[in-house]
Amino acid sequence: MATVADTHDTHHEHGPAKGWLRWVTTTNHKDIGTLYLTFAFVMFIVGGAMALIIRAELFEPGLQFVDPHFFNQMTTLHALIMVFGAVMPAFAGFANWMIPMMIGAPDMALPRLNNWSFWLLPFAAALLVATLFMEGGAAASGWTLYPPLVLQTGDALPFTIFTVHILGMSSILAAINIIVTIFNMRAPGMTMMRMPMFCWTWLVTAFLLILVMPVFAGAVTMLLTDKFFDTSFFNPAGGGDPVLYQHLFWFFGHPEVYIIILPAFGIISAVIPTFSRKKLFGHNSMVYATCVIAFLSFIVWAHHQFTVGMPVPAELYFMYATMLIAVPTGVKVFNWLATMWKGSMTFETPMLNALGFLVLFVLGGFTGIMMSQAPADFQYHDSYFIVAHFHYVLVGGAVFGIFAGLFYWLPKWTGVMYDEKLGKLHFWLSFISMNVLFMPQHFVGLAGMPRRIPDYAVQFTEFNALSSVGAFIFGVTQLLLGYIVWKAIRGEGEKVDGEVWEGAKDHGLEWNLASPPPYHHSFEGIEIKERD
Repeated sequence: MATVADTHDTHHEHGPAKGWLRWVTTTNHKDIGTLYLTFAFVMFIVGGAMALIIRAELFEPGLQFVDPHFFNQMTTLHALIMVFGAVMPAFAGFANWMIPMMIGAPDMALPRLNNWSFWLLPFAAALLVATLFMEGGAAASGWTLYPPLVLQTGDALPFTIFTVHILGMSSILAAINIIVTIFNMRAPGMTMMRMPMFCWTWLVTAFLLILVMPVFAGAVTMLLTDKFFDTSFFNPAGGGDPVLYQHLFWFFGHPEVYIIILPAFGIISAVIPTFSRKKLFGHNSMVYATCVIAFLSFIVWAHHQFTVGMPVPAELYFMYATMLIAVPTGVKVFNWLATMWKGSMTFETPMLNALGFLVLFVLGGFTGIMMSQAPADFQYHDSYFIVAHFHYVLVGGAVFGIFAGLFYWLPKWTGVMYDEKLGKLHFWLSFISMNVLFMPQHFVGLAGMPRRIPDYAVQFTEFNALSSVGAFIFGVTQLLLGYIVWKAIRGEGEKVDGEVWEGAKDHGLEWNLASPPPYHHSFEGIEIKERD
């Protein structure tokens, strides 16, 4: 398959870079997309291994394998690595690969910045994991880094905060690049409302990133000054307020949830129409729903803090505003169902993952509505019910969205069809084990089991054992994913042409899934159909 790299890559005085240097210096959007996806998979395995340590400890009551302090370090690092190291870079990889192709651009608008925004990540990840080996170990406060607990962390705290800054810088640079690319480099005829949903969801995500990452950076910097420079932002003894940190964190943290899920919405909006052989139902309403979700995500943050003792009117406001998000999300789910309605559906691996996404994400959405009720949330708060809820959204939603996108576009990227039987096996093992892993956590949570605790009462034993078995099956299944992708990269499989999936043409411009035109911006020979 010809790529843009043939005409536009790192040309030095002595010709293009070869070997490992090509990957270090590349400015080609496809190479950088591949780097992002590879890094994300490695981090997925590392973060997953930490989760398996957690689940091994929780297989039965009592302390078996690790001490409580290390257990809490695992919860912190598992969350930070999965969010910032696995899921977000995976979607950035999809964005790099697909957005230029979908809008008919030759590359990303800022190729060198693109290279830098990726190469910040491995160093940040190494720094984060290195905190495990520092005195006192990594922050044992959960990924939220709440004071005053996080301030007990030893030498690792400044390194953790520095990591957050580097990760934030990477995200902001990537977001700027995507916005500039979409606004400035669309091919003639590719108006904003004709853009595929994947481009739209990423455009909105990019704006969210630019708006919220600096807030998180500011909050952790205030933590740093509290610990080392005797300020009292969050220290009540000096007139500070630890709840202020919670407000700052969740003002970042709630939009972050949508930063993680919106690109998955975009992928599902590409996969479902293809395998239903129909155009996406209500494209424009999907665009508006995406924008409304993004707006609402900024004004609901304190539903994470119902138990801090806020005034009743504030609780009521955050409760109603939170429930409101269900409306545009419901519009999306309705449109996906309407797209499938009376379509000529087939169930290849990408479609199975998209349907898995739909089922699991809607389940996660329902438990979200339960938690949005302030009086009920007093019972759910900091229990395993919360853990079950957000994993249904993040694993069932974001990760299954990544699986769907990977299987959907992998043949296009490699030129060969992946092993369909293994792909379906991966889906069914992942789908079943994911439910075995997280479904029981709803029940132990409702029965009162607190989260982030390495020991528990004996009545929770059976459900925890079940959960741990599901975790190990899910974890091992992801090695199968690596094998499937490796086989495809090596070219082991049936060759495919430019239009991999029958029906992919039906839901957009003729050329929006084709490889981009050559680098000299010539669009001759591309038929552009104007709207009626």
